[in-house]
Amino acid sequence: MALFIDYPSWISPFVIPGVPIRWYSLMYIVAFAFAYVLFRYECKHDRVIKFSAAESQNLFFWGILGLLIGARLGSCFFYSDWRYYLTHPWMIFWPFQDGHFVGLPGMSYHGGLIGLILGVFIYTKVKKESFLLIADLLSAAIPLGYTFGRLGNFINAELYGRITSSPIGMLFPYAEPVSTSVESVRGVADALGYQYAVGDMINLPRFPSQLFEAFFEGIVLFLILWFVIRKLKIRRAWANGVVLGSYLIGYGTFRFFIEYLRQPDSDIGYILKWGGSEDVFVFESLLNISKGQIYCLMMVLAGIIIIIAVSCLRRHRLKTEREMAKTIKRGESDRRSTKKAKKGNAKRGH
Repeated sequence: MALFIDYPSWISPFVIPGVPIRWYSLMYIVAFAFAYVLFRYECKHDRVIKFSAAESQNLFFWGILGLLIGARLGSCFFYSDWRYYLTHPWMIFWPFQDGHFVGLPGMSYHGGLIGLILGVFIYTKVKKESFLLIADLLSAAIPLGYTFGRLGNFINAELYGRITSSPIGMLFPYAEPVSTSVESVRGVADALGYQYAVGDMINLPRFPSQLFEAFFEGIVLFLILWFVIRKLKIRRAWANGVVLGSYLIGYGTFRFFIEYLRQPDSDIGYILKWGGSEDVFVFESLLNISKGQIYCLMMVLAGIIIIIAVSCLRRHRLKTEREMAKTIKRGESDRRSTKKAKKGNAKRGH
């Protein structure tokens, strides 16, 4: 009886065999389409902004452009040898390798997020729209589309997790082999009954972390933002920016913990090595923190700061408006009293 799950053999990364169009690329289009449909729904039904279809399409054009540029730059400078790309900048967007078309082989979520925010920010400033309001609408619409991106990773059999002897482990056929010279690798291989000689390179089951991310960072986060945070904001008139902050906190939190099941890049390893062992192949300590987790903590912190800041600004503005209204009302009352006094004096003079 198998102690793990075999990666489905019928799955192909290519939409059409022989044609260099991958499901991952198609999933990007599906994700953008879902986000656009949900954004248009908010524009029509939430009644918080008047935004035409043409304006929405322009917004998405600049947002997607920023996302793609940011995702590629993030991959090159956050997770790769940034010194190489500084001296070979044309390679950042060069889609060929050894004479073959490979597209853009690396895309970073955190870089894409920064690019998206900058693209939307520039668009809203040019069009004199509220950045925080539109960011809230987008934040509620985006997570469901993100689900398809991670499904694309799964179909491509990439971004898999750490090796495991757990029954939910999956054997990805083209996963990077690991060396049995590492003690933790031997432990997993022994638990699964593998036959090997010390030093052999073997392929072991891994956590299908793409599916975990698709579920928690996509579906669960969407349900929370769309049906809870978004509706509470409308009902209680929360400040613009609360949904954006909630998205950053929610995504950062889910991704932070799922990162424990993902294998960090072996050339990067852990940024914080407080757990003793530096073994990246298996999960051993909550105190070993990867670069991706550092970025997630930064997201959570940014989300908390945004929510506190916009809430305080809103309370201050409402307080100022109430004081101004009282001042205006007091002034009107004083003017009425003055007019009555003048009329009384005029009658006594006659």
